[in-house]
Amino acid sequence: MLALLDLPGVREGVDRAREATTALRWHEALRRRVPEASAESRIRGARASAALDGAELPVDLVRDLVRGARSWPEHPDPVEAVVRGAVQASAETEHLRPVLIASPAQALARLHVAAAAGLLPAAQVGRPRMVGEDAREFMDLGAAPDADVVQQRLAGVADLVREAGRLPVPLVAALVHAEIAVVRPFVLGNGLVARSLERLVVQAAGLDPTGVAVPEVGYLDGGTTAYLGALAAYATGTREGVALWLRHSAEASVRAAAEGGRIADAVRVGRLGGH
Repeated sequence: MLALLDLPGVREGVDRAREATTALRWHEALRRRVPEASAESRIRGARASAALDGAELPVDLVRDLVRGARSWPEHPDPVEAVVRGAVQASAETEHLRPVLIASPAQALARLHVAAAAGLLPAAQVGRPRMVGEDAREFMDLGAAPDADVVQQRLAGVADLVREAGRLPVPLVAALVHAEIAVVRPFVLGNGLVARSLERLVVQAAGLDPTGVAVPEVGYLDGGTTAYLGALAAYATGTREGVALWLRHSAEASVRAAAEGGRIADAVRVGRLGGH
């Protein structure tokens, strides 16, 4: 995997991502008010992740729903259901840091339960696709691999996660994100899980222990078309395609750290608002 750093622009991008995220740790507001800042990061991240799936709600509304100032509808519409799944997956990352390295498969299953409860029948939640089940997402990336390929690719994701202490964390985070999105191991909820998994890897591997960077916003701010195009390039499996995705992900990580800085600034002055 270290050979991927030699692809054009990848090493430089990974270094920029690591430096930007590391610098965020030293923000003055994070000396005392990490819980408030990380909670806001999860809110903004959930809103952005849902938006990348085409489900957009104002961040102020999502914040009210998360904090209980408003109640979730008893019968959510499709947009509300995706946003709720994104919120639940983002929240679950806080509980999975000690689980991820020890049991990547368990962490992935729990992320899917959080993301897809309410989107799928209970029998399809928390487990990979079986023979005869298709993934109904990321159609621009081409057909999803057959179910019999999924287990092999998920084993590769688990191996990557376990290497997060040896490999550069931005590289691992980008790869696991792309693998879940491209392989689409679940019938539904793959995008929410892929982005939550990246958030979890960055935190659990120690690059962003405060959990204040917002990787989902990093991708959304780069544009949905560019995000899907970079994933489609990765799906080709070519050196050029993989390099394009890794550069795109690194740039998103820099934007994620900048959004974390804006959150920390707002926390410091006591004025959290929409983005």
